[in-house]
Amino acid sequence: MLQQMTPAVRGILIANVLFFLLTLSLGDFMYGRFSLWFMENPRFGFWQFATHMFMHGGFAHILFNMYAVVAFGTPLERQWGQEKFIFFFFSAGLGAAFLHTGVNYIYFNSAVEAIVDSGISRVQLFEALTSTSGVNLSYIESGVSYEVAEQLRSAFYTPAVGASGAVYGVLVAFAFMYPNARLMLLFLPFPIKAKYFVPLIILGDLYFGITNQNTGIAHFAHIGGALLGYIMMWYWSRNSFNNHRWN
Repeated sequence: MLQQMTPAVRGILIANVLFFLLTLSLGDFMYGRFSLWFMENPRFGFWQFATHMFMHGGFAHILFNMYAVVAFGTPLERQWGQEKFIFFFFSAGLGAAFLHTGVNYIYFNSAVEAIVDSGISRVQLFEALTSTSGVNLSYIESGVSYEVAEQLRSAFYTPAVGASGAVYGVLVAFAFMYPNARLMLLFLPFPIKAKYFVPLIILGDLYFGITNQNTGIAHFAHIGGALLGYIMMWYWSRNSFNNHRWN
């Protein structure tokens, strides 16, 4: 099966599986070094904008993402060539990481302002957030709502993992290239054309992201990958790059 895959798709699949196996063995070390942490968290490193794409939260997570890479990335790589597909995939993944980080930054600072307005200084707050001695944040958060406290904790302590942002970019490209291909949603009993399927799932992410519902999914990362994927496809289609391979 691996021999039948295109080179870039095969490489992405193998790299993700290797990272997943290492994560099963090394656990917190892998999550601490290679997940994408909030920029003011001591665990943050700039390399994580790239490495988070190879980290996953569980078997179902990596299974879904790698299935999507193989199913939708393979026809794109066959048409574009290896170099163009690699550029597109990682650009979409970086776009996902940047938008996710930017939105987290806005949410985090909004929560910080609310806590400071309740009478806690920024120094106290950041000492508690970065404490390694198990400082309880409860006394700091007592002056704000539960939602604000969760917003602060989620942004600061929850890292982003997974290739989903890059996958959303691939889905957008697939819808551009094969708009009438029929795809299935898990909760619908009939196939939907790609040109309707992809906007539908993006709208779902936009809804959950804007309403800030705690689903355990980085919805704005998905939107970031889809958005940059759309921009690249729009640009290529108007500059004839879409018709040429890079290798």
